[in-house]
Amino acid sequence: MKKFLVLFTLVFAIVSCEKKSKVEKAVEEIPVEVKVVRFDKAFFESKPEELANLKAEYPFFFPDGNDDKVWIEKMQNKDWRALYSEVQKKYGNFSKQTTEIEDLFKHIKYYFPTVVTPTIYTVIGEMDYNNKAIYANDKLIIALELYLGKGHEFYTFPEYIEQNFEERQMMPDVVSSFAMRTIPAPTEKSLLSEMIYYGKELYLKDILLPNYTDAERIGYLPEQITWCQENESYIWRFFVDENLLYSSDSKLANRFINLAPFSKFYLEIDNESPGRIGQWIGWQIVRSYMENNPKMTVADLFKMDARELFEKSKYKPKKNE
Repeated sequence: MKKFLVLFTLVFAIVSCEKKSKVEKAVEEIPVEVKVVRFDKAFFESKPEELANLKAEYPFFFPDGNDDKVWIEKMQNKDWRALYSEVQKKYGNFSKQTTEIEDLFKHIKYYFPTVVTPTIYTVIGEMDYNNKAIYANDKLIIALELYLGKGHEFYTFPEYIEQNFEERQMMPDVVSSFAMRTIPAPTEKSLLSEMIYYGKELYLKDILLPNYTDAERIGYLPEQITWCQENESYIWRFFVDENLLYSSDSKLANRFINLAPFSKFYLEIDNESPGRIGQWIGWQIVRSYMENNPKMTVADLFKMDARELFEKSKYKPKKNE
C-alpha cells in the first residue's frame, strides 16, 4: 500500500509538472511589449518653468484645485528631492522590473486574452501604502517610494506594514490591483464571502506568479506561512465552533481580513498569528475547489457564489501533528 501511494504521488507530480510546462510554454509565446514612462524622473528633473509642459503631457497627474505653487514646492523641496535620489539609486535602471511586468502580463493575457497591456507609469507618491500599484485598464501606476526595502530611513511605518515595502512585492501588488477590477465584489456581508473573495485573489497570484512563494504572494514572512500551516486545523475549528463563517458582524473583517499586525481570536495565540488569517484560509478553500474541479476556468471561478464554492470545495484543513 505504501509503495502504491509513493507511486501515485510521483505520477501526480509528473503530470502536474507536464501540465505546468505546457502552460508556461504557451505563456512564453504570447507577444507582450511594455512601455514604461518614468514620470518620477520627468517631474523631479524638470525646472519650474517647465511645469506647464508637464501638465499638458501628463494631465492625469495634476488634478484640478491645486495651485502651481504646490507642484513647484514639491519639485524643489529638499526632502522630496532626497527621496527621489533614493529611488533613483535603486530604480534608476528599471529594465529588470520591466521584464517582470512583461512576464506578468503574458500570464494575464493567457487567462484573460482581451486585457490590454497598459502603459507603465513610475511615480513618487505620498507614501500611500494602500495604493502602491494602481491598475486602471490602459495605465499601471507604480509608486516606487514604497519599494525601497523595509527599515529604510525614510519609513516610519509599523513593521507589519514595512515588511511589504520590498521590491519583490511589486508584482503581487500589481496583481492585487488587477484583481480589484477582475473579481466581482462579495454579494453577501459574511466572513465567508470576504474569505472567498480574497481566496480568489490569492489563487490569481498562484497562476499569474508561478515563480513566487506563498509568503511573497500574500505578503507574509516565511515564518508566518509556517505558523498558518501548523495551525490550520485550529484556526478552522475556531471559525466553525464560534459560528463565524456566515456571520455578518462587521467587526470580523478587522479581526481576520484587513491588514493588521495580528489576527484577533482574543486568545493567547493572537500575538503569534499574522494578520489577515481569514484571507489565508479562504485561499486554501479556493485551492481545494480548483484541485477538485480541474475543468473550471478562472473566469467562471470568479463568478461563483462564495457559499456554493465552499460547499463544493471539499476543503479539509490539514491536521496538526
